[in-house]
Amino acid sequence: MALNTVQTIDDRVRVRTALVSVWDKTGLPALVSGLLSAAPGLRILSTGGTHDAIRHLLGEKAAGTLQQVSDYTGQPEMQGGLVKTLDFRIYLGLLSETYNASHQDDLRRTGALPIDLVVVNLYPFRQSIAQTGATPESARGNIDIGGPCMVRAAAKNFHRVAVVVDPGDYEGLIRELSEHGGTLSLETRFTLARKAFEASAAYDRAIADYLGGLAFPTVRGTYTVKAGA
Repeated sequence: MALNTVQTIDDRVRVRTALVSVWDKTGLPALVSGLLSAAPGLRILSTGGTHDAIRHLLGEKAAGTLQQVSDYTGQPEMQGGLVKTLDFRIYLGLLSETYNASHQDDLRRTGALPIDLVVVNLYPFRQSIAQTGATPESARGNIDIGGPCMVRAAAKNFHRVAVVVDPGDYEGLIRELSEHGGTLSLETRFTLARKAFEASAAYDRAIADYLGGLAFPTVRGTYTVKAGA
């Protein structure tokens, strides 16, 4: 299959659909309020505890604005929240291209929405391994899968999608949306993409360093190990 390449893009992209899923909820009330003020008619897709927090913030205004990702995809979350956002409609929404007729056909065929903004921060892996009594299993359980996948997909598609991984960027994001009619520039999307890939790389580096420092007997001793097949 030939590598997909993009030639024509928009400088400013209007934010109509945002996917918000954050472990660190610092600044979430101001973010949600600012997004809805700066981008009227915005639709927010969200998951788990983030969805509950936004629903609480919005109250009656949540209807028609906020939707649980599992309701959007038609797939319930896997027990323990292990699978929430790993779904074709989500990634079609993240990776589709504005001027690609085939992608636009796919969106219409599936009823998927182009996702213009992703706000994600990841399970606290570093904090989990720094805790007293941390084990290989507690560390493993705090390895985020869906979050990094969304971050990478959104950052790869910076020609249309903005991705925010740092609550410190919320204020600037809202300011630009407010000053430019609910749109974000290519320069902003590219700057955020670079930061997102740095965050993703650092996250994976922390996991690799931790696993690399574990002796196998320590790992084996964490579990009741059966012979298996």
